[in-house]
Amino acid sequence: MMPGLSVMDLYLLRRTARSVAGALAVISAVIILIQFEELSRSVGVRTDAGPSEVLWLTLLRAPSLILLLSPFVFLFGGIAAFVALNRSSELTAMRAAGVSAWRFIAPSAAFAFVAGLAVVMLLNPLAAGLSARFEVERARLMQSYLSDAPKEVWLRQGDDRGLVVIHAKSRDLEGDAIRLRAVSLFVYQKDADGRLQFRRRIEAAQAVLRAGFWNLKDVREASAGQTAVRSDTLSIRSTLTAEGAVDRFSSPEAVTFWGLPAAIRQTEMAGFSARSFRLRLHQLFATPILFAAMAILAAASSLRLSRQGGLALAAGAGAATGFLVFFFNQMTGALAAADIIPPLVGAWAPPLVALLSGLALLCYTEDG
Repeated sequence: MMPGLSVMDLYLLRRTARSVAGALAVISAVIILIQFEELSRSVGVRTDAGPSEVLWLTLLRAPSLILLLSPFVFLFGGIAAFVALNRSSELTAMRAAGVSAWRFIAPSAAFAFVAGLAVVMLLNPLAAGLSARFEVERARLMQSYLSDAPKEVWLRQGDDRGLVVIHAKSRDLEGDAIRLRAVSLFVYQKDADGRLQFRRRIEAAQAVLRAGFWNLKDVREASAGQTAVRSDTLSIRSTLTAEGAVDRFSSPEAVTFWGLPAAIRQTEMAGFSARSFRLRLHQLFATPILFAAMAILAAASSLRLSRQGGLALAAGAGAATGFLVFFFNQMTGALAAADIIPPLVGAWAPPLVALLSGLALLCYTEDG
């Protein structure tokens, strides 16, 4: 027996974990089927990709979508577990023995909170890596399709000494390597007053990002007021890493939890707004609270004794409340990304609202 857990706690924990696992299996299967059908239409029909390649793309994309909908796993799993306990009169026996509802909801909430920590620290990096790989593989398959043709790229890199603005006609992602084509680099340096002064312009046929520098080929370099100088190769120091450059092309969801602080720092150092990355980081920090809130909401909406009637209606209301919380989470995220509300509010408001709603419902339901 685990220290600090009674036999009843372990029993409730097993029942909850079993129901959550079932909900996860159902939601995962639905996501994979829908995503396979969607990718078959958007990629398979427009390219020569076969079913195996579409399935591979589906498996790369599915984990990030499963994590997006993971709050419903604990909502539906918790409702299923407590409705089953209610209908079998086990909750009635617990109440008759003087056990408070707060006591038998605690294992479910604690399990959801710990699962949230595991999702953020362990599963999110895996899903983010697969999502980044999905974007690369999809771009490779769609590169000959007109609407997905390579687009122009703008990058910035900088430090306390200067700034480099990079423009390229197209880019290639070859694994972790970044290759830019038809590149123009505008180099600025800071003067004694900290103001940026234009120093030179460099044009190259291509640029490949190596560890700590850009490797340029077929180069033409011109400083202010001087004639152009040609060279076969040239190396330019870079503050970008391959992962950091990919982050410029990827959505924040494709950046791992552990990589977000560096992405925020590098993006702000380069002069870009890191609002979307900062929002994503706060959302991940709030994930364990959101999972625990969904578990409490699920349990609180399933405590009505079955002999009193209305259990199905109460459970349905709990599920509807969970959907409202999810859409509220999406709405506040969109508002924060659009700079209408602060990222802190956009990320933390939905979990706290869900938690307070579940606790309020539990206080109203609990009669002991």
